[in-house]
Amino acid sequence: MDKELRQQFAAFLDEDRVDDDVTSRAVVPAAARATGTATAREAGTVAGMREALILAELSDLEARALVADGDAVPAGTALVELHGSAHALLGLERTLLNLMSHLSGIATQASRAVALVAGTGTRIAATRKTLPGLRDLEKRAVILGGAEPHRRDLSAAALIKENHLVFAESLARAVADARAVLGPDVHLEVEAETIEQAVAGARAGADTVMLDNMDPWTVGSAIEALRQAGLREAVEVECSGGITPANTREYADAGADVISMGALTMSAPALDINFTIAAAGSQSLAETPPAPSRLRGR
Repeated sequence: MDKELRQQFAAFLDEDRVDDDVTSRAVVPAAARATGTATAREAGTVAGMREALILAELSDLEARALVADGDAVPAGTALVELHGSAHALLGLERTLLNLMSHLSGIATQASRAVALVAGTGTRIAATRKTLPGLRDLEKRAVILGGAEPHRRDLSAAALIKENHLVFAESLARAVADARAVLGPDVHLEVEAETIEQAVAGARAGADTVMLDNMDPWTVGSAIEALRQAGLREAVEVECSGGITPANTREYADAGADVISMGALTMSAPALDINFTIAAAGSQSLAETPPAPSRLRGR
């Protein structure tokens, strides 16, 4: 995985033409050395530390992580310090900030959603609404925020949605066909837009029923219908669509096992992180005791 990340991040740096930074070439002496520090300007949950260290390595910079991925930090917290060529620091700056700010924003959004359902037993999950090329990074950020990644891709689980049902005789038949082709070991989920569909999907043998775009009251009614049909214990109930911070707790209180939210990845605001550079003269990282590595999920 680290090899793949290095290749991916090298491509990110190449995309920004870091080897042909005309501004630095014109203004900054080629031999100049400096220290750069990334600092959180607002409170949040950190993600992207692993990525920052890989980018530093690719840029031949010394790096020291000052916090760990998954840490909740207050505004003003220094996250990572880099030391080496001023040209390399200036070339790295935007790619590093883009990744750290984006991933920390996702982790922060996820941690806030998890906090909203604390004590209910309901789990928060992401969806496949990820940016191409960043899927695994965004899914990891969701996990660092305390939520679940849901299925990684189309091969990870079966999810029968309304557009699949265009080609099926019925939802029950679609579930039966999926089981016949995929066998019992592939997790099978069905999207239900009505209470009747939810019961039909559970009765047909789905592992999870996703209640799509239902308000909390209807979710409670659907769960009661599953209970009365003797199906509640046999199926996981997921809610998705139209869920915001203002109503997340209502869905949990209605009895949802899982709440999946595309907003965790698709529209999470970037965490405000800045990068400051100081010319050489401060103590080198090599002269300071190394901080113990606390990075998780490497």
